[in-house]
Amino acid sequence: MSAMSQRATRSSRPPPAPLPEADAEDRSTPARLIEAAGKIFAEKGFERTTGKEICARAGANIAAINYYFGSMEGLYGAVLDIAQERFITFDAISKAAGLQTGARAKLRALAMLAAERLTAPVSRSWVFRVLAREMAAPSPAFHAIREREIPPRARLICGIVAEIVDLPPDHPAVARGAISIIAPLAMLSIADRRMIVRAFPSLALGEAGAADLGEHFYRYAMAGLADIRKRAHA
Repeated sequence: MSAMSQRATRSSRPPPAPLPEADAEDRSTPARLIEAAGKIFAEKGFERTTGKEICARAGANIAAINYYFGSMEGLYGAVLDIAQERFITFDAISKAAGLQTGARAKLRALAMLAAERLTAPVSRSWVFRVLAREMAAPSPAFHAIREREIPPRARLICGIVAEIVDLPPDHPAVARGAISIIAPLAMLSIADRRMIVRAFPSLALGEAGAADLGEHFYRYAMAGLADIRKRAHA
């Protein structure tokens, strides 16, 4: 039985006694637990993390996880939700594209948004490392987020690509073009940031380089899509 299954079994036991009233009213406790858990999950992964060490780092009562989140799985789900919100949500992507007219302007807006998030302070926090673990080896807790976020993103990108290359959204060349746009962004999201900086010291992954990085994403994507369009209509 896996550690997650064992924890699921333990979480079905009767809940512990309520926390002291003062602690129960401390609205900062759930936030502290999420921050502490996020850092430890990023360092060790879910399977090797204990509630005891999370509570110790958060300065919380040992029963706080069950009290506020129901179980370790509940806390992990909350951590993943917060991580996704801090990185980039489909709502943010949809809004950025919706403010523009025309596929090219939409693509450029998304490239700029991606570059901004990839170079923001959040990219150097536990958020990216937790999400990287999930993208590399998705857990059951990530299923809901994956189903909520990935299909609509894919449809949005394919719609933009389809308009640029003048092909139906379900054409294989559109899917290949969309993947080619998404792949470098995904790589920068899940790869070890320190390794990337060591390998490419001139890449400028700091906030000051966001505009140049976004412009590169856009121009590189447009060059590839121009070739797809040319070949498709030759």
